[in-house]
This record gives sequence, structure tokens and C-alpha cells, in this order.
Amino acid sequence: MSQSTHPFAPSLPARRGTGRTLLLVLAVLGSVVGLTLAHRPGTDYGWISLVPSLIVLVVAIATHRTLEALAVGVLAGLILLQPDDFVGELADISLSVMMNETIAWLILVCGLMGGFIAMLEKSGCTLSFSHFMTRMVKTRRQSLLSTAALGVLIFIDDYLNALATSAAMKRLTDRFGVSREKLAYIVDSTAAPICILVPLSTWAVYFAELLETNAATDGPGMWLYIQSIPFMLYGWVAMGLVLLVAIGKLPDLGPMKAAEARARAGQPIPDGAPDQPLGDDDAPAMRPWLGVVNFLAPMAVLIGASAWFEIDLLKGVIVATLFTLVLYLIQRLATFNTLMDAIMDGFRTMMLPLAIVAVGFVLREVNDQLGMTAFMIDALSPYLTVALLPALVFVSMAVVVFATGSSWGVFVISIPIVVPMAQHMGAPMPLVVGALLSASSFGSHACFFSDSSVLSSQGSGCLPMQHGLTQFPYALLGALLTASGFVVLGYAMT
Repeated sequence: MSQSTHPFAPSLPARRGTGRTLLLVLAVLGSVVGLTLAHRPGTDYGWISLVPSLIVLVVAIATHRTLEALAVGVLAGLILLQPDDFVGELADISLSVMMNETIAWLILVCGLMGGFIAMLEKSGCTLSFSHFMTRMVKTRRQSLLSTAALGVLIFIDDYLNALATSAAMKRLTDRFGVSREKLAYIVDSTAAPICILVPLSTWAVYFAELLETNAATDGPGMWLYIQSIPFMLYGWVAMGLVLLVAIGKLPDLGPMKAAEARARAGQPIPDGAPDQPLGDDDAPAMRPWLGVVNFLAPMAVLIGASAWFEIDLLKGVIVATLFTLVLYLIQRLATFNTLMDAIMDGFRTMMLPLAIVAVGFVLREVNDQLGMTAFMIDALSPYLTVALLPALVFVSMAVVVFATGSSWGVFVISIPIVVPMAQHMGAPMPLVVGALLSASSFGSHACFFSDSSVLSSQGSGCLPMQHGLTQFPYALLGALLTASGFVVLGYAMT
């Protein structure tokens, strides 16, 4: 009997555990207990505030398990905060996070997006689009370039980009022996890094409002945001790197080498991934041009409706789901029960990504209570000069976002600190804002448990750690180039 590969499917263990994971967790918790006893109640945590995030990285790299690593980091942070009642604190923070409007929005958007994409696949329209693209795309390089181009075109939101681009292109890239890890890297690189460069995206709307609220400019926040776009270096660098990867000028780095070798050997989907190959007989047949129309029309409605409702992806996906249901029922591509089952299956496939993002929000709350962001800013303050301010803002905030997975929430805390500091020092505000947005997009791009990265891996058909490990060398290269660019611009513009 074949075993299910669904993330939540019950199964017997493939082999008995060696106990190394248990020893790692016990060592981690033992270290945390020691730090808790050494910390004096009522004083700042200082460098100890970094410990939960470091634990997450260590456990994730050692076990290749994202959700479990986050849970261990959260538990460690709660022991530091409330050693006498960490269970009660966990319950309180978890309840607070699940009642958060952002989490509710994420659950609805991601679940409906999963159901929307499942309808496209169940009806055979995804396969039809793949066949159509195969007629136009003749080489592996063209398949990668077309994926990157589609990602750039879907600039309105990084969630929409991550799920829609991967759904449209993964069957095509499979045909050319492209690993799902490389697909996830290209998709993720054209999500947040591209969204920050376009003033019509959800990122621009959010950060422009945040800048205006914190008096970063005397005029409209959106105008300052637009002035800052040329200085959002990480977005430009990430786009350049992904183009070099697509045309084959930048070689496979680190774990990506093994992933690409496996794909060229005939296995584009990694072991344990939440996806399976789609054969030509797995979907109902239809005329090719009709299948393409039935794929592109719902996508166009999704993007158009989201833009119509002032870049609200939730309203957009609701409209697109209803439109797709009616469109497919009229043509009898599937029965009503089949389409509803597809929507529910889509919700189920998003359960693991949503669980990772929710626990990531809990970790962010723990880090906020430990004072991690304030510690990072205070630790770097003695080294600040006007020329080095943009580079240090980028590096410090990139580390914080990478460690917390919160590409938006961190800046609610940091912008009220960084903006007055930049104004007092007389630093060019567009350059500083460019550094902040670059840090945000890097963290979203590089962090293996950020919402954008998790959705990119889920949509592309690989696990978050598989995506995170293969992508990190490219993200790190982009961060180094970006930091160097801010050093140069800092000295040139001040």
C-alpha cells in the first residue's frame, strides 16, 4: 500500500528515531533555563533577546523541520519571559494571535487562494495552460525567463504572486527538468522584492501610510515612497540575480546544485514535498484555446477585482472564486460537488503554511516582549554616522526581519525610532526609507518561515526548509551587494 504524502496524513515512521533530535531539544531548553536563572527580573534582556530566534535557526537547520523549530523557539522565549507560568503565557499569546485581524485575513485569503488554484487544476485548465506554454517555450532557459516575467507582471501583492505564478508555471518547468526548489526561488524573488518597487502594490499602500503616520515627510507618504523606489536596492539586486540565474549566467549555489541534479535526473519534485506529478490523463480534456481562456480569465478577474477593491486581495479572491465557479459550471467542466471538494482540498493544502505563519506570529510577539528590535537598534547606535546610517539600518532591520519572519510588523516598532534619528542626523530620507524597505523585502525573501517564502514553497511544491536552504545563498549574495551599495550611496549623498 502506498503511503500518503499529505503533510497531515497519518503514517508509520519510516525508521526508529536516533534520539538526536530529543537531545538537541533538551540541550536547548537546558541552556534557556540556565539563562533564565542568570537573568535578573525587571532588567532588560539585552543580547538574551536574540536567543529564541537563534534557537529557531539551529533547530531548523539540524532537523529540516520548520514548524517544530518555531515551536521550540517560542517555548524557549516563553520560559525566558515567564518561567513560572510559561504555559499560561503561551495560551494567552496564542489566543491573542489567533484573534488578530491579520491572521484572520491570512487564513481567509490563503485558504480561498488554495481553493481557487485547486479548481483551476481540478478542471484541467492548469494543464491546458501548461500545454499552451509548451508550444511557445522551447527551452529550459525560456521556461525560467517566462516564470520570472510572469512574476514581475503579477506585482500587485506578494501572496498573489507566490501562489498564482507557481500554479501557472510549475507543470511547464517540470517538463524542462527544473527543480521545484529553483522554481520557488524564482517565484519568491519576484514576490516581495518586486512588490516594493511598484507604487500600486499592497506593500506601497501599507508603508506609505506608515511613513505618513510617523511624520517622515511633510507631504503625502506615497510621494516619499515613490522618491525612495530608486534606493530600494534589494529589490533591484534580487531582480538582477534572478535574471542571471534564469539565463544561466549565475551558477547553482550550495544546496541548489543537488536539487538541480536531481531534477535533471528526472525528479523535479523533492522527496516529501506537498505535491505530485500531474499526468496528461489526470484532467478532463478540452480544446486547447478554451483551456487557456478558462485559466487566464479567472486570473484576470482575480487581479482586476483586487485592484478594483483598492488592492484588497480578500475581496479579489472572493470575486474570482465565485466567477470561476459560475464559469466552470456553465461549461460543465466539473460538477458543483467536484468544485466544492476542490475548494476544500485547497484549504487543506494551506493548513501547514498557515500553521507556520501563525506560530511565526507567536514568535514575533515573544521577540517583541523580549525587546529584540530595540536591542538591535540600541546596540548599533554608537556606531552610527550620517554616511553609515542607511547601511546599518538595512543590516540591523534585515537581521530582525529574518529572525522574526515579520516583514511588516517589525516596522511598526522600528520606523518611529529610525525616522526621527534620520531627521535629527540630516540623512536623506528617501535613502533611509529605501534601506528600510530593502530590509523588509530581504527578510520576507530569505526567512524560511516568512509568509511569502512559505507560500512560495507551498505553491511551487516543495517544503519550506527545502526552499529556504536552496534560496539562502542567493539571498545572502543579494544582501551583501545591497549593503555595499548603501555604504557607497551613504558616502556619496551625505
